Amino acid sequence: MQFIDLQHQYKIIEQNITSRLKDIMENTRFIMGVEVQEIEEKLSAYTQTKYGIACASGTDGLQIALMALGLEAGDEVITTPFTFFATGEVLALLQLKPVFVDIEQDSYNINPALIEAKITKRTKAIMPVSLYGQCANMDAINATAAKYGIPVIEDAAQSFGAEYKGKKSCGVSTIGVTSFFPSKPLGCYGDGGMIFTDDEKLATDMKIIRNHGQERRYYHTKIGINSRLDTMQAAILLAKMEIFPDEVQKRGEIGARYTERLKNIVKTPVVQENQTHVYAQYTIEIESGRDEFCKKMQDKGVPTAVHYPVPLHFQPVFKDLGFKAGDFPIAEAVSGKVVSLPMHPYLNKEIQDEVIEKVKECL
Repeated sequence: MQFIDLQHQYKIIEQNITSRLKDIMENTRFIMGVEVQEIEEKLSAYTQTKYGIACASGTDGLQIALMALGLEAGDEVITTPFTFFATGEVLALLQLKPVFVDIEQDSYNINPALIEAKITKRTKAIMPVSLYGQCANMDAINATAAKYGIPVIEDAAQSFGAEYKGKKSCGVSTIGVTSFFPSKPLGCYGDGGMIFTDDEKLATDMKIIRNHGQERRYYHTKIGINSRLDTMQAAILLAKMEIFPDEVQKRGEIGARYTERLKNIVKTPVVQENQTHVYAQYTIEIESGRDEFCKKMQDKGVPTAVHYPVPLHFQPVFKDLGFKAGDFPIAEAVSGKVVSLPMHPYLNKEIQDEVIEKVKECL
């Protein structure tokens, strides 16, 4: 049994991908070929944003967004401690200070009610994470940000395709950033990412920053980075986008079926009102004995994963920030309970039923 079945997906789009890659090999436009602009236009239209800026990874996308906002060393960015390391990593790389806010129990996303109390004169951005495939409470976050004139960057690495009150993830804040890591809801066959915004100046600056700070060839107006999306990865994304809406629907149906069958057995994901969930991970909570549970599942042939066992404030590289146990109690508690089950658009009912039965047996 596979945790994510990319082989099944590939067989569906194999001819499309082969044809697109053959064209690139023949025309040799490996860097910034026409496919890059095409995927930027297609995905900005999908997210109903004015600008899409392709880059080399979701991590780079976050860094480029922060650089475009002109943040300086020592500036503060409010974010969640319960996320993949990249969220905090980019802040450290730019010598910014992460200011953590605890999460909501049901959504696992940053608790907007706790944000205002953490705002200071040095707060220059708020960076919520739309974890596991569902947007954070963006209305409340944006309202607090607007009150203080602070931009919002949605770390949407896991939520591309999800909807928030009729709007697509990546199009619900000042800047949205997603990842095309192969296991994401929309993934390429390597690293890749994209940044979205409606702000023309930010879009222009981010395009410059991603390409060595070049405004035009050999004319550098900013210090940038090398973060271009490979043309071949853009071509793969174009092929995948043709089936992506159908996959989003399937993800929702599979996630809902998991929940219906497991909701009386374990704590299952809660889809917030007026939102949709793309289930980048389908994550349950095991109250006690998580490691034993995972081992039992593995012994029965069912793979599991833990996203994420160590909150950012407990990571060794952030020990100098001075956080201690109990500072973010919900994040700390759920990090010891969460377990993700096999999840992808081609998980058929027979295999899903097997996963569900094994969960019951192992509990």
